[in-house]
Amino acid sequence: MIYLLHQSNTSKIAFTRGWCFGFAFFSFGLSWIGNAVLIDNTFLKWLYPLIFLACGSFFGLFIAFPTWLAHRFKKTIAQYLAFCSLIVIFEWLRSFFLTGFPWNLWGTTLAFHDSLIQLSSVGGTYLLSLLVLLICGAPFLWIINPTPKNLFASICIITCLSGFITIFGFLRLSSETNLSSSTIVRVVQPSIPQTFKWNTASLEQNFDTYIKLSKQKPLDGINAVIWGETASPFALDVDEAHNFKARYAIPANGYLMTGIIRHHFKNGHQASNSMMIFNDSGNPVAYYDKTHLVPFGEYIPLRHWLPDWLRPLANTIGTFTPGNGPQTISLPNLPKLGTIICYEAIFPNKIINPDNRPQWIINPTNDGWYGDSFGPHQHFIATKMRAVEDGITIVRAANNGISAVFSPYGRTIAKLNLNEKSIIDVALPALMSFPTPYNQYGNNIILLISILLLCIAFLSRHN
Repeated sequence: MIYLLHQSNTSKIAFTRGWCFGFAFFSFGLSWIGNAVLIDNTFLKWLYPLIFLACGSFFGLFIAFPTWLAHRFKKTIAQYLAFCSLIVIFEWLRSFFLTGFPWNLWGTTLAFHDSLIQLSSVGGTYLLSLLVLLICGAPFLWIINPTPKNLFASICIITCLSGFITIFGFLRLSSETNLSSSTIVRVVQPSIPQTFKWNTASLEQNFDTYIKLSKQKPLDGINAVIWGETASPFALDVDEAHNFKARYAIPANGYLMTGIIRHHFKNGHQASNSMMIFNDSGNPVAYYDKTHLVPFGEYIPLRHWLPDWLRPLANTIGTFTPGNGPQTISLPNLPKLGTIICYEAIFPNKIINPDNRPQWIINPTNDGWYGDSFGPHQHFIATKMRAVEDGITIVRAANNGISAVFSPYGRTIAKLNLNEKSIIDVALPALMSFPTPYNQYGNNIILLISILLLCIAFLSRHN
């Protein structure tokens, strides 16, 4: 992409080429989003090609604009530094612009090995993104002007940055111990197809499946049984009959933690996508309401302004009430815990309460909407990155998807694969949580580095 940028005669051509690259990257990388309208709603199937085009067209702008700006730096080294830093800055902007969607960050390409993602504990995944771009873009310096000096510079950049990432990662992982705590959780993944999950004829069967799996092995020694997002189709806090049945899935002196639609009436009837915790007597003892809702999935922006011909779409998608942000829950016999529900796991630096840090995080989720696509795998990697960034144990429980337990170093302690119907019993790490530089400084580190590189590019743009 940097080569095409350099070969563009005008900024307009550079913008167009950047947008075309971004369109391809995002439309295919996010094509799984369209699977949601193919699951169980015939009316919405016509939206699939529009979702494909919309993802590529809109998110492609986050590549087009930095390419356009970088084209204004005429010297090769200046374009290289400007392009890499601007791409990362726009990647950061994508995390909050119009509620944000920081999916498929460039740095996640290193997640195939635990040692390569440890630097995210310092500068977040955005720091890894910058290093990946600098490494992959280094040959550009030699290709444009194939001199021994530029070849040496390219090799030095690739070797030094790759070595730094690798050595830092191995050194950090060498300090991890495999000691386990006395807290043991059971994660339940029933792999219920999305087409049956909310089918009224299947609700009882689905609920029974969760209970049977939860009791598949004796509950002795288990501190908490964890179900996925909206796992219970029934309001267990008020539905006494189903609450009584659910108690068979709760260990003695332990808890059931389940995703649920929580109905509340403080300002009229409202509903929240929540996780609710029940003790072994079936009493609700804590809850968390999902804060970062999915646009066009859990609510529709400007719903009342939609034209009449889109009213069927508006009536299909629910309106949930958001919660109040990350919170920490304290319960007897359990380390302090936090919760992020599904989509919330993709947002760097926004998963814990910094004023009352939890020891571990529960992540109920449901990737059943996206079928056997790469969407669930991308979601799995995003959650893994959050564990490393914040130095915290994350327990991911999926209705269908990929359930897993991550150590604070991002090591996968246990895992249930996509479409696998089973349970896992896991003893949480002895060291469940510890502060990282990213906790303290957030995105300030990567923004400072990116701005510094931009200043260097600016000063060298004509030299």
